[in-house]
Amino acid sequence: MSLRLFGLSTAAAVACLSVSTGAQAPARSIGPVLDTLDRVRSFHETAISPDGRRVAWVEDVSAADGTTAIVVRDLPSGEPRRVTAATDAKSHNESGVAWPPDSESLAFLSDARTPHQQQLCRMSLPRNAAVATGMNPGCVTNVTGQLAQPKWSPDGSTIAFLFVSGSTQGTGALVAYTPDSGLVGDVAEEQRIAIADPASGAVREVSPANMFVYDYDWSPDGQAFAAEAVEGSGTNNYWIAQLYVVRADTGQTTSIWKPPLQIAGPRWSPDGTSIAVIHGIMSDEGSTGGDIYVVPARGGAAKNVTPHLEGSARSLAWRPDGRLLFQEYVDGQSALVTVGPTGGARTTVWSTPQQHLTSTSIAAHADAAAAVVQSFQHAPEVYAGAFGAWAAQTQVNAAVTPLWGDVKSLHWTSDKYHVQGWLMYPANFDPAKKYPLVVSVHGGPSAANFPSWPSRWNAVLPASGYFVLLPNPRGSYGGGEAFTQANVNDFGYGDLRDIEAGVDAAVKAAPIDPARTGIIGWSYGGFMSMWAVTQTTRFKAAVAGAGIANWQSYYGQNKIDTWMLPFFGASVYDKPEAYSRSSPITYIKKVRTPTLVLHGDRDSEVPTPQGYEFWHALKALGVPTELVIYPEEGHAIAKPEHQRDIEARLLAWFDRYLMR
Repeated sequence: MSLRLFGLSTAAAVACLSVSTGAQAPARSIGPVLDTLDRVRSFHETAISPDGRRVAWVEDVSAADGTTAIVVRDLPSGEPRRVTAATDAKSHNESGVAWPPDSESLAFLSDARTPHQQQLCRMSLPRNAAVATGMNPGCVTNVTGQLAQPKWSPDGSTIAFLFVSGSTQGTGALVAYTPDSGLVGDVAEEQRIAIADPASGAVREVSPANMFVYDYDWSPDGQAFAAEAVEGSGTNNYWIAQLYVVRADTGQTTSIWKPPLQIAGPRWSPDGTSIAVIHGIMSDEGSTGGDIYVVPARGGAAKNVTPHLEGSARSLAWRPDGRLLFQEYVDGQSALVTVGPTGGARTTVWSTPQQHLTSTSIAAHADAAAAVVQSFQHAPEVYAGAFGAWAAQTQVNAAVTPLWGDVKSLHWTSDKYHVQGWLMYPANFDPAKKYPLVVSVHGGPSAANFPSWPSRWNAVLPASGYFVLLPNPRGSYGGGEAFTQANVNDFGYGDLRDIEAGVDAAVKAAPIDPARTGIIGWSYGGFMSMWAVTQTTRFKAAVAGAGIANWQSYYGQNKIDTWMLPFFGASVYDKPEAYSRSSPITYIKKVRTPTLVLHGDRDSEVPTPQGYEFWHALKALGVPTELVIYPEEGHAIAKPEHQRDIEARLLAWFDRYLMR
């Protein structure tokens, strides 16, 4: 249950419910910090052309209203050109860029022609033209629903995409859910593979109507698709998804692998004989990590071609010669690595310490790639070019400078594990002073604290005079699949020992006052904040966002209960003692730590009763606490005024108990 949440401003929230005990401390103004963070433009996609000579990307125009821009650049040094389906001067929601095999045009999604409804569009792109805007793009489709992931057929004659027909709400569990009304039952969700004919505009849905497809890939002959899919609800059943082959003509669908854990990113080999996927324990669809498995396209035994991988594979692509190239996150750094189709020796083709790659795209017919590259010291930019020699294609964030001090990679030992994390130094660091420390626990648990440009409290706190520890305890990506699975049936125990050992390592490495230590997190990180204060008194203040107080009651409240089966081994009805053992509420009478509890009121991943349960218990026990409920918000807090309120509140909370 990881979360992408960005707290980027200061104003107190309007129309949120706040209940508290204890005196309110005056808040410091963090306006300048948040205003600086607000200047950072985000990039959402990169797409390098098959010949490696052009790159496209999607960047924010306005995060507030969701408008985005598609930009294309000829490599190595062409002028950036805006691509849009708009006939006016306004910005729109445009995304989903995809190159055809000849690299001479671009398919993309745009709501410029149909307000609030993206359509599939296509535009020819003459090389070295001055602009791409206004070149009469054609909108191929005229449909109602959610479209995603357009992909050209191997012969360039048709375009496939994922389609939720008739839907007006985004897919996934992060969005605010629609409140139940009337008869409550299973919600039918269908995300199907559809094929559009660019010449006629005809759209044909291919995969079965009872199936939700998360990701897919064309076969090299264009006759079929590899599909990561599940029968039934897409929101609730990702964790039991299977690998299917779907015929492009008839829609006949065959399961070729029922994996023991989760899969992501199916990619068909160039010779058509096999399909590669990433396989491992994953707590969120879209937050990927694991080993690479290759499955015969006609069915058969799956083979792990990266056994004993030191890190976690995050994305993959086939090379024309049959090798696999994948992005690996290992020991705090990103790398691009190749391996043969049956395994064997691995070769690193790119690696840079303390930089992180997202939205990686690999050229189909050239040794070139594109990605969004960022670090703790440099805000995101798009990079592209030949392996080992790529260069920045954007400089939109070049003027934004860090608001915090140095960031160091720490290593420590906990039980039998070697654990890595990041220690962020406060702004204007003075080695003669002692500073407070806040531990920021990531969501997931299958996720990681990456060497990325910080946002939300990971930026606000060090900019405001705190050390911040970003640990990657067992359960995280980056230490191999066995490490990621090491918290199965052990939520809160080994991972808390790892975190506490990390605090000890941080105290040894820097002038930190161990008596002024706090903890914060959202989702699984929120659970760990709740859990930590029931197990130890070393944390003098805590902030728990969308945390789980009681795994037993949570199982029946949330809308994604299937995710717990691989982590607990059985349902709460078959194994209640395992759920009780890891529930903060079981040990609630041990809490002495002042705890701020935050929640969205329409959170389907972690419903609000979990926040109420923890807050109510602390209030009854006389422990200082506050509960803040943000209206019409899901698991990801979306409204800027609510994001801003969170940052102001948490800083005031830690200042009250840790600053002196």
